[in-house]
Amino acid sequence: MPDILKWGNSPAGRIAYVNGRYLPHAQAGVHIEDRGLQLGDGIYEVTNVIGGKPIDEEPHLDRMERSLREIGVAMPMSRESLKLVMREVIARNRIANGLLYLQVTRGAARRDHVPPKTPLKPTLILTMRTQDMAALKTRMEKGVAVATAPDLRWKRCDIKTVQLLPNLLAKQAAKAKGAYEAWLVDDDGYVTEGGSTNAWIVDQAGTVVTRDLSNAILPGVTRRIILDAIREAGLEVAERKFTVAQAQKAREAFLSSATGAAVPVVMIDGVKIGEGFPGALSRRIHDLYARKAGIKS
Repeated sequence: MPDILKWGNSPAGRIAYVNGRYLPHAQAGVHIEDRGLQLGDGIYEVTNVIGGKPIDEEPHLDRMERSLREIGVAMPMSRESLKLVMREVIARNRIANGLLYLQVTRGAARRDHVPPKTPLKPTLILTMRTQDMAALKTRMEKGVAVATAPDLRWKRCDIKTVQLLPNLLAKQAAKAKGAYEAWLVDDDGYVTEGGSTNAWIVDQAGTVVTRDLSNAILPGVTRRIILDAIREAGLEVAERKFTVAQAQKAREAFLSSATGAAVPVVMIDGVKIGEGFPGALSRRIHDLYARKAGIKS
């Protein structure tokens, strides 16, 4: 593979992978009756790429395989073959620091809610884009605001499905309020997770809190590695529910996702969190995650 580390973040043209073919991004496409396009019948993963290397690659592929099992779709190829495709997409796009998107749908067939009895050939798509590292640095240094919204999603949020309409509507509404992210709230008043992130607080006792795993939230890869790093560091951590009011009274709050670990939250629904700027524990957790994930600062 060419020396990706010297390529920078300004590729001459984006390259996508679709069902065995590497194509110019603008020319890539799927069958008009692909079930992912017409029925949202598919799953996806997003992997951070730093220095040309996929971060937390194995856990992301573990979750991808689990999501596919839950919807009854086979892996489109072996894991080792998929890793080769991932590296080829990174190389062809010449992006050192970016986001690698993987999507698998059940495949293409005559439109019908019930899948055909004979399994279809899954559709596999990979695309890549640069990540604005300067914007991420600003979010880490200044923190972000979140706005809450009712959690209107289905009851299998543990599957990383492409059915994201409730998420995008919540994030759109949050952006209209000047917030970076939406925190979704269940019928009992508890925060589930963000529109595209997991949600965390540090309570007044100094315990790091995030919601426990269930069908109500996505088992975030970054979430899991943060939890491991926190426990290894001997910090107090609890996986339990918390309300919006508890979050607003917290010492600190932060978000986690493949696009940013422990991004500080400094405001929730217009209420300042802590002193209104990123806290020391959030910064420490970010560093703990980076070391655990093998990311050089």
